Amino acid sequence: MTLTLRAPAARPSGRRTPRNDTFLLPAVTAAFVLAQLLLVRPGIGLGWDETVYVSQVSGHAPAAFFSAPRARGISALVAPIATWSSSTALLRVYLAVLSGLGLYLALRVWRPLFPAKVLALGGALFASLWVTLFYGPQAMPNYWVAIGALSGVGWFLRAQADRAGRAPLWGLAASAALVALMRPVDAVWVSLPMFAALGVVRRWRHSGLLVVLATGLAIGAAEWVVEAYTGYGGLARRLHEGSLVQGGLRWNIAVDDQMRSQSGRVLCRPCTGGMPNPVLFLWWLALPALAAAGLAVAVRARRAAVTALPLVCAATAAFPYLFLIGYAAPRFLLPAYALIAIPVADGLLSLVRLPRRGTGRRIAGALAAVVLAGHLAVQGAVLHQLVGRATGSHGDWARTAAALHRAGVRPPCLLTGQKRSAPHIPIAFYAACSSADTRGNNTNTTTGALARTAGSTPVAVLTARTTPPPRYARGWPLVHLNGPVYAYVSPAARRTETAGSVRRGGPARTR
Repeated sequence: MTLTLRAPAARPSGRRTPRNDTFLLPAVTAAFVLAQLLLVRPGIGLGWDETVYVSQVSGHAPAAFFSAPRARGISALVAPIATWSSSTALLRVYLAVLSGLGLYLALRVWRPLFPAKVLALGGALFASLWVTLFYGPQAMPNYWVAIGALSGVGWFLRAQADRAGRAPLWGLAASAALVALMRPVDAVWVSLPMFAALGVVRRWRHSGLLVVLATGLAIGAAEWVVEAYTGYGGLARRLHEGSLVQGGLRWNIAVDDQMRSQSGRVLCRPCTGGMPNPVLFLWWLALPALAAAGLAVAVRARRAAVTALPLVCAATAAFPYLFLIGYAAPRFLLPAYALIAIPVADGLLSLVRLPRRGTGRRIAGALAAVVLAGHLAVQGAVLHQLVGRATGSHGDWARTAAALHRAGVRPPCLLTGQKRSAPHIPIAFYAACSSADTRGNNTNTTTGALARTAGSTPVAVLTARTTPPPRYARGWPLVHLNGPVYAYVSPAARRTETAGSVRRGGPARTR
């Protein structure tokens, strides 16, 4: 099998790059950063998964239980801020700026392979998705998997075009390491087409490139693999536990679940109910057709490989989240969106240029502008509603944590409870307490250990008013915290509350 990779023709030495082309990519990424800061807002509190990742390096709260599927790459990324500051706003600004820089560098990798206009439009399409804007400034790994995948495929193609160059090899190794550091299993799915191309495409066989790709993945996944043996009983055991946390990986068509989640549901588990308004997911259904248009353009231009490889990598990256799990989270598809963005942009621009007459081209351009404006309006509306819901729920967690402090549950302290009553893991982070579970995916203790801890440490069992306490908490007083959230509070917490009241009340009585 042969597959030719055609690099663009070199520009005449006396011809300068147009000024607008030079500033297209910086303009797109700067707008992306600004949109995150204005639309998502730095003041939004940390989400559930974010509190788990940040707590691993936080100087503010104890580390939460780290379940098998998680990797510590995002914890390392936020460490420069989280280790010394508990400011969520500062962390958001840091991540927004970093995400913009990452997008710029990833797009810049593709500059020798596509015109700047195509890259700028592709970057704008990816950056304007509500899921990209929402997760860019979040302490979550999926956006960074997308950035690593986009740059990695670009470096791979450049390495094929320039066998003597060293920069593409270093770039590929670093990109592969980034993806594996963030989500090792996702790194395998993204890399499969590149490994297959090296083995199947005769003109692409490159033992050095194979070693570089494998080495980058190994370096990025090394910590996760070592931790599998030190904390989970081996690599196979960790993979098995990770599958169980995700409900068991098996054949399951989750395409409809992903469509339901396009209404702005960060987690659709279980994904029940009717479909949202079709306007919210029409763009999602249009992606395959636009990608096919981009591939057709590339075939006619005899550069099919440059477009086909990112599309195939996008397909393998999305495959487990469309066909192997029983729920949906829109962030899971961020790597696929990043990889498909450039071919889609190429297809869109080719459709606009299709009419040869000036009037027809202007009409096509106007129609494309109207469609894109409508697309942006839909993405903005979904993002606005999502940010409002997230701000409200995170604010409730902060208020519940403050009520726990007033009830005497202050650091060092421990929270447990039932997920359906109140999310005790993020609330524990907000209250600077440890979190514990005796069952479920986050099991890290026993009821006996909880009972012993409650004898000397403030412990609270978050619950609903009508839910009876666990056996070890019988006799503990029930305290109303916030809204529908109550807590059974251990005697140690009540002693802390009394001592705090005396300290706070003393100066007041002397006035």
